[in-house]
Amino acid sequence: MTWIPDTIRQESVGADEIGVIHPHNGHVIEFAPSPADHPAVRWTGSGLLPGQARRIVSLLPSATEIVCALNLADRLVAVTHECDYPAAALEGVPRITANRLPPEVSGSRDIDAAVRSALTSGHGIYDLDEARMAELQPDLVLTQELCRVCAVAYPMVVEAARSAGGADGPVVVSLEPHSLADVLATIEVVARMAGVEERGRVLVDELRRRVDGVPRTKSPRRVAVIEWLDPLFAPGHWVPEQVVRAGGAPAIGWAGEPSRELEWKDLAEADPEVIVLGLCGFDLPTTLIEWASFEPPEPLTRTSAWRAGDVWAIDGSAYVSRPGPRLADGVEILAAILSGARDPRAARIGN
Repeated sequence: MTWIPDTIRQESVGADEIGVIHPHNGHVIEFAPSPADHPAVRWTGSGLLPGQARRIVSLLPSATEIVCALNLADRLVAVTHECDYPAAALEGVPRITANRLPPEVSGSRDIDAAVRSALTSGHGIYDLDEARMAELQPDLVLTQELCRVCAVAYPMVVEAARSAGGADGPVVVSLEPHSLADVLATIEVVARMAGVEERGRVLVDELRRRVDGVPRTKSPRRVAVIEWLDPLFAPGHWVPEQVVRAGGAPAIGWAGEPSRELEWKDLAEADPEVIVLGLCGFDLPTTLIEWASFEPPEPLTRTSAWRAGDVWAIDGSAYVSRPGPRLADGVEILAAILSGARDPRAARIGN
């Protein structure tokens, strides 16, 4: 169960409405129709959004991509240090977060150890410039509670939002997708809060058309998307669905659930016919560097994928990790790998 501070509550208002709850008096201060497939969103309130969101702070790279895909980049007043797409649209937009991990920390094993240590200590791994956020006077803050490693800690965001305007501070919306349908739902929510519902419908229809248009085979091959190398992590949430939509059968991973750490022997027992490195937070060049320094464990060499040389790398950060519009690209890239079609966004690294 997701923890929500006592002073910032989310509450249903009838069967088809979700209310934003005032942090000081507990009254419903705003509500909007909520499609039934919007469990991907948690609405919390530290103020009233009286109309269209005009000054948006995005504390998620995926949310930033959604805002830009809706042609709302001009409404972004701040983003995170990790928001890098689309690069041209983000030039000059203030960055109000920073990574607490030492810059010399690199490589899967060291990054994993540093992150675990930071989370255990309770300090988290990101800083948020609360004073700068208050200066920017946002009316909408987009964040998430899905993953402690992926964004600024949610309680910190809520406190910063309250500090930004007290009782009249910005509305905080936590995007919580667990499936491809949930991702499309979050796009609709952002579009509605910005008053561009039609743009949202057009974008969602286009993404759905692309994903639905990917052909599937009658005999899908077993595919293992690897989220992290050292230690080994299997993907969850929407990634197994991406594999299915691309025409494969997930060899590891749990649809709609968090990613999990596995032993390499578990991968060997699953015996994937295709392995794809979609490392969380790593682009393709960084993934290739990471792979070059990685000593393949013996169980990996026993898989059908290894023996056939069917091991691939893609930009995991862009195409599988971030729950935004480019997940459709991820499905298309995986489909190209499975069909043998050439796609410059994928690199074959098999022996």
